[in-house]
Amino acid sequence: MDHWDKREGSPVHLGETWVPSENAYNFAIYSKHAEQVKLLFFTEDNLFEPVFEFAFDYLRNKSAEIWHCRIPKEKIKSAKYYAYQIDGPAPDGIYDWHAFDPDKLLFDPYSHNLFFPPLFDRQRACLPGSNIGHAPLSVLQSIECAFNWDDDQHIHHTSDLVIYEMHVKGFTRRENSGVSADARGTFAGVIEKIPYLLELGVTAVELMPVYQFDDDDGNYWGYMPLGFFAPHDAYCKSDDTCERHIEFCEMVKALHKAGIEVILDVVYNHTGEGNEQGPTYSFKGIDNTTYYTLTDNPRDPFANYSGSGNTLHTANRAVRKMIVDSMHYWVKEMHVDGFRFDLASILTRRLDGSIDESNPTTIGQIGSDNTLTDRRFIAEPWDAAGEFQLGSRFPGHRWMQWNAAYRDTVQQFVRGDSGKVADLMTRIYGSCDLFPDDCLHALRPYQSVNYITSHDGFTLYDLVSYNSKQNWANGHNNTDGTNDYSWNCGWEGADAPPEVEQLRKQQAKNLFALLMVSNGSPMFRMGDEFLQTQEGNNNPYNQDNETTWLDWDRLETHQDFFRFVKLMIAFRKRHSTVCRSHFWREDVKWYGVTRYVDLTPAAKTLAFCLHGQSEADVDLYVMINAAANTCIFGIHEGTPGEWQRVVDTALPSPEDVLEPESLKPVSAATYDVQARSVVILIRQKRIL
Repeated sequence: MDHWDKREGSPVHLGETWVPSENAYNFAIYSKHAEQVKLLFFTEDNLFEPVFEFAFDYLRNKSAEIWHCRIPKEKIKSAKYYAYQIDGPAPDGIYDWHAFDPDKLLFDPYSHNLFFPPLFDRQRACLPGSNIGHAPLSVLQSIECAFNWDDDQHIHHTSDLVIYEMHVKGFTRRENSGVSADARGTFAGVIEKIPYLLELGVTAVELMPVYQFDDDDGNYWGYMPLGFFAPHDAYCKSDDTCERHIEFCEMVKALHKAGIEVILDVVYNHTGEGNEQGPTYSFKGIDNTTYYTLTDNPRDPFANYSGSGNTLHTANRAVRKMIVDSMHYWVKEMHVDGFRFDLASILTRRLDGSIDESNPTTIGQIGSDNTLTDRRFIAEPWDAAGEFQLGSRFPGHRWMQWNAAYRDTVQQFVRGDSGKVADLMTRIYGSCDLFPDDCLHALRPYQSVNYITSHDGFTLYDLVSYNSKQNWANGHNNTDGTNDYSWNCGWEGADAPPEVEQLRKQQAKNLFALLMVSNGSPMFRMGDEFLQTQEGNNNPYNQDNETTWLDWDRLETHQDFFRFVKLMIAFRKRHSTVCRSHFWREDVKWYGVTRYVDLTPAAKTLAFCLHGQSEADVDLYVMINAAANTCIFGIHEGTPGEWQRVVDTALPSPEDVLEPESLKPVSAATYDVQARSVVILIRQKRIL
C-alpha cells in the first residue's frame, strides 16, 4: 500500500521537488490564511490555458499552514511552467490586511527559475483580476539540470581579503569590455574577465543582487528582488532555464579556481511587489500578512523601513525559514562563499517595528545554522527608516559590517576638512570605538569593511571631480542620492585643465593608499581602479545605460592609475601586518610633522610607524599631508638610510609607487611631503 504522502504530497520541503522513484513532482507552499489553493500548469505553446489544474483539498492536502500535493509527471504532459491561484478572507482590520485575489497567477516563492512571458505586463499585476498569459511563472525544474562541481572548494580569505564590488551587467556590458559579444553583461562575461581580476589582485567579488528581479521595475541595480532562489535571467546567455543555473555555477567555479571568493549582495528586507499600488506576483497574493510587515492604517497598510514600498516580515517564522532556506540553496547548490545583507537593520525589527538589539530571531537563526557556519556574513548595518547600528550595536557579533564612519572620515580628511586627525587615527587603527575587543563585545578590526566608495555615492573619480551631485537623469529633480564629502579640485566636472586633472588623480591615489594601509577589510567599487566616471550621478539606480556600464577605454587612458591601484593591493597583501585579527596596540606609534601628533582643530597632518616584528613583517612608516602646502615631516624612528620609499602620491608614475626590487633609499631624517599627498616607507630590518 502507498504511503499517504505519495497520494497527498509531503509538507516537508517547500517549493517543487522532483521525486524520481515515483516519476512525480511534489509541491508545497506556505499560506496561513488561504482558504482555497489551485495549481495550474502551462506549456510553452499556450500560456493562456492551463494544460492541467489541481485543486487542493484542505482535509487531505493541507498540514497546518502548508498546502501540499503530489502530481505524476504523466498528468502534466508537456507542461514547463506552473503557478498558483489562491483565495482567502477579505481585509479585516489591524495586521490582517489580506490581499487575496483568486484570479491572479502567483509564482512559487521557492522557484529556482522564473519565466517572464513574451506578453509580460507589469500593469496587469497592479490591478485586480486575471493576469493569465501576462504573469511571471515558475519553471518546472529539469531532472537533468545537474552541474559537475568536480573538486570545487569554498574560498575564505583573511589578511589578504580585498573585496571588489561588482554589478554583473555593468562590468562587461559595453563593447569595449573585450569579452565575447554574447557574453557581455552576463555571468559568462565575468568568467572572461578573471585574468583581469587576477592582474588587479582582488581576492573577493561582491556581486550586486543577482536574484531574479523585474527588469520593467526600473531598478537596474537589482535591489527589487522577486525570486530569492532564482538567478536573474538577463545575466545569462541562454534562454534555457536549466542553462541559467549552470551558467551561474560555471562562474562561481571559475572564480574559485582563481582563488577568488564569491559574495552575494542579498536583499532579504523587501521585495519588488512594492506597496498596495504595486504589482502582485507572488507574496502578496499567497499571504500578505505573512510575508509583509503591515500597519493599522488602511490608507498606508505597508510598513516601509526599506524605502522601497514594503518590508519583509522577518519576525514571522515562515519568512525567517524562507530566508535561511534561500541561503542554504545558494551555499549548497550554487557554492557561494558569503552574503552581504542590504539594509540589515530591518532583520532586527520586531512585528511592531521596534528594534531588538539583544536577541533578534532572524540574526540568531542565520548565525546558529550549521550549514552556514563557515560562510561570510557582511551587514549594511542600517535601514531606510533611520536606524543606524554600525559597530557593537549590531547584534550579529561575528558579522562584518560596511563601515560608513570610515568612508566619511577619510573622504573629509583627504578633501582638507579641519578637525579630523583624531577620527582618522581611529579609522586607520581599525575603528576600535565601533568594534571594541573588550570582554563584553569581543569584536575584531577585520569585521570593519573599510571603503571610500560603493554603488551608493560618487565613483572615486567623481568624488574628486564634483562638488555637487548631478542626478537629474534619474527623474527626481536631483533630490535623490547622498551628499558625499566630495571636492572638485577647483573645477566642476568634465573638461578640467591639466593641472586640475593631475590634482584629482593625486587625491584619488591618496584615498586608495589610505584604504590599503588601514586595519580592517578593504572594499572598493568596480571601475575605480581606472577612474570610472558617472558624470556626477551618485545614485544611478535606474540608469541601465552607458552611465553605469564600465567604460574600458578609461583603463588605457588611466593606465598609470591602474598601475598604482594594483601595486597598492599587492603591497597590502605582502604586508599582513596591516590587516590583523586584532588591533595594532603597542605595535603602532603615532606622530605628526614633529614627534607629536597635532590634534589642534586646524591640523591636517598625521604620521604613524607600524612595527611588523610581531607579525614577522617589516616596519611601515606612513606620512599623510592633507594641507595645501608642503610639510617637512620628521622620520621619528630609526636612523637615516634605514628607510626605503615605496609610495609618494605626489610623484608621477612610475615613481608614485615602486615595486619591491626598485625601492628608493631615504637618506635623510626628514621627508618633504608635498601638498595633498601620502608617503609610505618600509624598514626591512628593525634595529632593536
